Amino acid sequence: MEFSLTTLGTASAVPSNNRFSSAHVMNVRGRLFLIDCAEGSQILLARHGISHAKIENILISHLHGDHVFGIMPLLSTMALKGRTAPLYIYAPEAFCHTLKFFKNYFADGVKFDINFVPLKATAPEEIIATRNCKVFAFPLNHKVETYGFLFREEEPALNVRKEFIEQDALTLQEIGSLKAGNDVVREDGNVLEAAKYAYKPYVPRSAAYCSDTAPFPELEGWVRGVDVLYHEATFGNDMRDLSSEYFHSTAEDAARVAAAAGAGKLVIGHFSSRYPDVNVLLDEARQVFPETYMAEEGMIFDVPVKKLF
Repeated sequence: MEFSLTTLGTASAVPSNNRFSSAHVMNVRGRLFLIDCAEGSQILLARHGISHAKIENILISHLHGDHVFGIMPLLSTMALKGRTAPLYIYAPEAFCHTLKFFKNYFADGVKFDINFVPLKATAPEEIIATRNCKVFAFPLNHKVETYGFLFREEEPALNVRKEFIEQDALTLQEIGSLKAGNDVVREDGNVLEAAKYAYKPYVPRSAAYCSDTAPFPELEGWVRGVDVLYHEATFGNDMRDLSSEYFHSTAEDAARVAAAAGAGKLVIGHFSSRYPDVNVLLDEARQVFPETYMAEEGMIFDVPVKKLF
């Protein structure tokens, strides 16, 4: 039951020899979500063995080039590879113009439906619901309309403790009722309490993605308790004024969000090319939130299943 974030492009607006701009993949039990799609995203997917054919949903945080310039090459490659499965793209409403341009000039060989879902939210709002998880979009504080994304695994069905099945000769109907969380009252008046007979097998997992944003007070509540928080850390404290001017966050800002939200792990990325050595950003974040990790190309941040019984 995989639940993981793969960080691919970790640079900000200006890529470097060893860092592409923003692109990441969230894997929820084999269902892949591409988050942002900067120039070179299809190269990164191929380099790290991630099949673009398995991507059903693309989530675009905002329409700055370092988050969206790779979308047309990726769509073209999907067509050339013979894709027929529908694709869903979630992005700010103005993305419709980019998609219209692609369809007008480059979509002759496209044999799959491209379904565009415009984002509009003032607080976390559900945009995708699958059998195993829900995805929410929420607004960020950037120069243009920008969204973050929250992935929450669905609550698991209850299991019935095996030792009670034979001991109390539970029927299939009784097992079904207990798994639904309902007490069972037998004909003799004996009550089988769901709290005793059934249990939640594991804790649902969660992850959040916060791309370009200046700090704002609501964010920590919106991502409270997530297992993994990806948060941009474009600048260090030495460039705090520049960070504020461009509506970005410092590494320390990201760490403060993680600490206030009670996140399990913080992953920082979207590093400015002004830092040839981004370890200084990692050090600044860890001063506030020790469980901070640096996003690197192809790095997988896995959230293991936390069993309760």
